[in-house]
Amino acid sequence: MPTSEMTQQELFAEIKSRFMKIAKERGLSAERIEITSRALSAKDAIGTTRRQDYPIITGKEVMLQADYMGSLGQAFTDSPSVFEGTLEEILELDIETDVHARGLFIAALNAVMRHLSLAERTIHCKNEEPELCAAKYVDYVKTHYGSPKIALVGFQPALIENLSGAFELRVLDLNPENIGKTKHGVKIEDGEKDYKAVVLDWAELVVCTGSTLANGSIVKYIGIGKEVVFYGTTLAGAAALLGLKRVCFYGT
Repeated sequence: MPTSEMTQQELFAEIKSRFMKIAKERGLSAERIEITSRALSAKDAIGTTRRQDYPIITGKEVMLQADYMGSLGQAFTDSPSVFEGTLEEILELDIETDVHARGLFIAALNAVMRHLSLAERTIHCKNEEPELCAAKYVDYVKTHYGSPKIALVGFQPALIENLSGAFELRVLDLNPENIGKTKHGVKIEDGEKDYKAVVLDWAELVVCTGSTLANGSIVKYIGIGKEVVFYGTTLAGAAALLGLKRVCFYGT
């Protein structure tokens, strides 16, 4: 299990190593099995939603989708790429320093792990499901953690509204267009500058977007001495590989 002292490079090396081990054990790496990856439109990725301020809709993120033998895996990224090739080529990508390659790798990882029944909900929820998921998160937190002070990492408007109505909530984000704005009575704070004050010093529970895997900032939320619950499709395969707690109520 990695710790918060692990660097991004070490984390991605560990993920690739564990994935390659599984591929070898299952006899996959020697096969020339095609993986295709493409960027999805906002409508394809999340459907028709009541809110229009999700990052996938406002254009701040792109959803990649990989297809491995009919099994689909998705990943949010701000550095999209299109790919068609083999699993062997995916395993050779430089995911430690190349963010475009990293997005491809994560989507392909999710597709392969889904194919092997080692990961679930690798396809993002759509239409009314993000709202339903956020409501379920309130019940989940109450049942498992009581009434904690929550640090929500990532601008997810449905979660902000639902969690802020039931708990003390602070929200961190890296997008400068969100930082400083108030959403449902909660000021969006700086994911870099305010990290220590909010996550390490204040929060009793961290609810963190799995999209932190794509930019590597996830290392700041692993092994920090308090409970962290991740959400979202991006982390599906890596959560299974690393033993991280990921809770998604919808999606496929």
